[in-house]
Amino acid sequence: MKKVIYLILFTLIANLAIHAQEKTGEWNGCDRYDFTFKDRQAIVVVPKQAAKGNPWIWRPAFFDAFPSVDKALLEKGFHIVYYDVTHLYGSPRAVALGTDFYHEMVARYGLSDKVTLEGFSRGGLFAFNWAAQNTDKVACIYVDAPVCDVFSWPGRNASLWNDLLKEWNLTDADMNSFKGNPIDNLAPIASAGIPIISVCGDSDQTVPFKENMDIVRSRYLAAGGPVEVIIKKGCDHHPHSLDNPEPVVDFILRQQPEYEKYLHYNVRGSLQNSFHKFEKERRARVAFLGGSITEMDGWRNRVEQQLQQRFPYTEFEWIEAGIGSTGTTPGAFRLQHDILSKGKVDLLFVEAAVNDDTNGFSALEQVRGMEGEVRHALKSNPEMDIVMLHFIYDPFIPMVARKQTPDVILNHERVANHYLIPSINLCQEIGERMQDGEFTWDEFGGTHPKPFGHKFYAAAIGHLFDDLWKGLSPEKAVVPHEIPSKPLDAYCYDNGDFIDIQKAHSDKGWKLVDNWHPDNKAGKRKGFVDVPMLEATRPGDQLTLEFKGKAIGIFCVSGPSAGILEYSVDGAPFKQLDTFTEWSHNLYIPWVYMLETELKNTDHKLVLRMSKKKNQDSLGTECQIRNFVVNQ
Repeated sequence: MKKVIYLILFTLIANLAIHAQEKTGEWNGCDRYDFTFKDRQAIVVVPKQAAKGNPWIWRPAFFDAFPSVDKALLEKGFHIVYYDVTHLYGSPRAVALGTDFYHEMVARYGLSDKVTLEGFSRGGLFAFNWAAQNTDKVACIYVDAPVCDVFSWPGRNASLWNDLLKEWNLTDADMNSFKGNPIDNLAPIASAGIPIISVCGDSDQTVPFKENMDIVRSRYLAAGGPVEVIIKKGCDHHPHSLDNPEPVVDFILRQQPEYEKYLHYNVRGSLQNSFHKFEKERRARVAFLGGSITEMDGWRNRVEQQLQQRFPYTEFEWIEAGIGSTGTTPGAFRLQHDILSKGKVDLLFVEAAVNDDTNGFSALEQVRGMEGEVRHALKSNPEMDIVMLHFIYDPFIPMVARKQTPDVILNHERVANHYLIPSINLCQEIGERMQDGEFTWDEFGGTHPKPFGHKFYAAAIGHLFDDLWKGLSPEKAVVPHEIPSKPLDAYCYDNGDFIDIQKAHSDKGWKLVDNWHPDNKAGKRKGFVDVPMLEATRPGDQLTLEFKGKAIGIFCVSGPSAGILEYSVDGAPFKQLDTFTEWSHNLYIPWVYMLETELKNTDHKLVLRMSKKKNQDSLGTECQIRNFVVNQ
């Protein structure tokens, strides 16, 4: 309680300090204060409601020029701060003045001790040079068409060049050993892991991209620092910024100290291989395996955008293999067909906590399925990097409030631990943010988040990249991941695959429908309608399938008329399987039913028939099979 009271009083005092200056008007609907600090112009724009921690973005040049990012941050509770060192060319005097001004903003006005630096054009000289001497004071750096080498600019302008020499107290001869260029002073910033984002035109004639920010990017990456670059095709020095500043704003938001307090990720193993592939080889394949949260437009698209910004010269191929309602058991069997068959994968994202829980998979099945995905992926390509994600849905919310981790996440984490795979507990993060009143479940968007919610998922992944790629050089060699000799579960689905339905023999009634499409209003899922299906509609319909493997099952759609199956493997007594689910009333839901899972890896024979019995909620005795699934 004392801490809360102290913070409230500190905020009030800080606001009073700002308001002690003379209000000069408004800027984008918020109070603006102009004043002089050490004989130089200063401006502070106060948000209507300051965000937690009093974050601020600081421009050293060109206040109000192309301010789309500033305006967006102001709405999100950032103070917009300007201190004019425009014509000081990032000199030692400018850095010293800036440091005094920074202390004034933090000590007197109560702004965050981690500032976001914003350098447009020549403002980049100050942003980089000040950051290099004040690494402990910087949250992140946003530069736009920045000057990073004075020999590029103002080197070609005699008048400005003489101004620079005068400000730095140097001669032309002195410039032969000039040490003040940002491109030569990146090591302290990179060592501190300060994230940089830049927006540049590739046709900039004033501050050429290739002579400035492109050099910063390559050297910063080589020094192990995180950097993203948004390249505007065909754009000259102007216009600065972006029409839609969202990518830059999202980047800045996720780097703030208050934001980072809620992150929950486990650093295991390495993402070294994908980093090398992305930057050194510049051709890469990234795959996403999961359910509807992965299938929908959201975090996946944002991560693709992030990766393209981090590696703007890389030709990416995206394999988007999300299918609604499917968890790790379906994922383990469709991995080969939906992902691995497309070619060598460099980075794979897997998620299934929500579906494995809501679909009622047992703890054994949750481990068996997730291990099947991970082990199969690594066996196919030991150089593949993998990231595991845990999302949130309604039943998890009270568990997080009780500081309890859902069992399904613990089970998936067993696999992540065994194979040294980094993981992100987004369930924990979102639950804690809601508990602290940052947003409501409705504002987040629920199980299938709104764009607002997906930003948190993507931001956490961005932080994991920053952490695991920090200090890495693109030159570092690719190293195969070690695959444990023994799996957690001897029957994990690590050799899962499909068996084509045409391999089955119809003894009675089962028919191959080339383009299955039921004539009713029940929902259908892409990939499970207008495709070949093996269908039974009457009791007694029977088929046989010969296969080799340790497990056998069916990948079917369980719709309004889903029936009860009877099955036998190798002449064993028939068992029954009710394929009608709680969602089947109005949806042909994709579902994998495992029939036998702990067989000897030899030849077997499956007999499958439609039972006379019927679920009381089902409209019929039907079964539609898209694939048989087998673990060899």
